[in-house]
Amino acid sequence: MPKYLIKASYSQEGVKGLLKDGGTSRQKAIEGLAESQGAKIESFYYAFGEADIYCIIDVPDEATMTAISLTVAASGAVSLSTTVLIDPETIDAATEKTVSYIPPGR
Repeated sequence: MPKYLIKASYSQEGVKGLLKDGGTSRQKAIEGLAESQGAKIESFYYAFGEADIYCIIDVPDEATMTAISLTVAASGAVSLSTTVLIDPETIDAATEKTVSYIPPGR
């Protein structure tokens, strides 16, 4: 199952909701959303700085991850940055492939 790193930042309204609902309540809501789509939260943390939440999630496929991202973003309470995570075995497989490439200007 593909793995993604999600960095989420709350809007002002999202922060108000977090203050009202609490951190563990929001975590449970996010876990429920993931499970309803056949996904599983591997790790979930709140943070200071660039993002408010860092989450690693296993998702069945790219379309499911896209649907989750679009639905959450449409709420207006959170903005997301999603990064595909690549395991070491995939890097090994990539290094075995031969790719022909001519750089620009050569």
